[in-house]
Amino acid sequence: MRTVRVFGIAGALAGLLTTAASAQIKIGAIISITGPTAALGVGYKSAFATFPAEIDGKSVTYIIRDDAADASQSVSIAQRMIEEDHVDALIGPTLTSSANAVQPIANAAKVPMISTAPLDYDPVKYPFTFSAVQPVSLMVNAVVADMVKRGVKSVAYIGFADGFGDQVFEATKAATEKSGIELVGNERYARTDTSTESQVLKVMTKKPDAVMIGGSGTPGTLPDVALHRRGYKGLIYGNHGMVSPAFLRVGGAAVEGTIAVTGPVVVYDQLPDSVPSRGPATVFMKALIEKIGPDAVSPFAGYSEDAFLLIQGAVPAASKAGAPGTEAFRVALRDSLEKTHDLVGTHGVYSMTPTNHNGMDDRARVLVQAVDGQWKLLK
Repeated sequence: MRTVRVFGIAGALAGLLTTAASAQIKIGAIISITGPTAALGVGYKSAFATFPAEIDGKSVTYIIRDDAADASQSVSIAQRMIEEDHVDALIGPTLTSSANAVQPIANAAKVPMISTAPLDYDPVKYPFTFSAVQPVSLMVNAVVADMVKRGVKSVAYIGFADGFGDQVFEATKAATEKSGIELVGNERYARTDTSTESQVLKVMTKKPDAVMIGGSGTPGTLPDVALHRRGYKGLIYGNHGMVSPAFLRVGGAAVEGTIAVTGPVVVYDQLPDSVPSRGPATVFMKALIEKIGPDAVSPFAGYSEDAFLLIQGAVPAASKAGAPGTEAFRVALRDSLEKTHDLVGTHGVYSMTPTNHNGMDDRARVLVQAVDGQWKLLK
């Protein structure tokens, strides 16, 4: 009698564990929905309204949490998602500093993490970290190439005093040195600042032909606005973190003429047929606009979409190794992500290797200009 009872309990527990492991795929998303980068966060979050309820025949639960642009909150959220929600993958965080803080936790728990913020990292050291965002150097190189075409001889830099600002500056420095353009200034400001007047005054004493801005979201408008107010007549360039409807709305007339680099999704309806992302970007944006409205067009929604597409593409192979909710499934998901080849997303084409967990190339960038309150493709 005792023997039968023991086997009955063991069988019941095994059944519960099997059900819990195979019930559904859980994807956690860490997004800065509030705080100084809220304008970006709204875009990242909006994409989830278009995501399907199933992947490869398995139901999916999306757990979205706001870190308020605070890296410490990102860490707490990641720990909770891993330990309590038992997520199979993470999308985000959406800020570089937060992504840097979360990746050691995700990797220690063997949870694939697809950053939706620009991130410099070693995929050998962090094998569970991937990125859906174009490398900063890839994007800045396109900006500097445009400077060369326009005969720019000197450029000054005004950017965030944080990891993202550092990335844009270092990429600008490397590209200008290679191109023979003199970098004459390096001014910084905080994301929470309300003015960059002092930084702009210092830059204007150098009389640069162009100014490169290393901010993002609506705080990225501050140098533009100050330069306009001071009567600066040179070229103003921006990075891919600045391109959004909110940037144009907040900056108004002061940002007219700004040239920036971004992913193809932003100008999906202006792309030639030769751009691989034209199809996926058009399908995604039309679905998003139907759900959210015309103001939904942003590169940040596209990053969330591409992170999802990467996970979706990796699930079938991962399912052969184990059920969702198990380490075997997560490890196999990582292995499958690393084998991604020629996956066409809204921002570009992704081809991963063990030493490259992003795999984007020149097809992931276009130059745009702020014209009449809209982003126009520069051809």
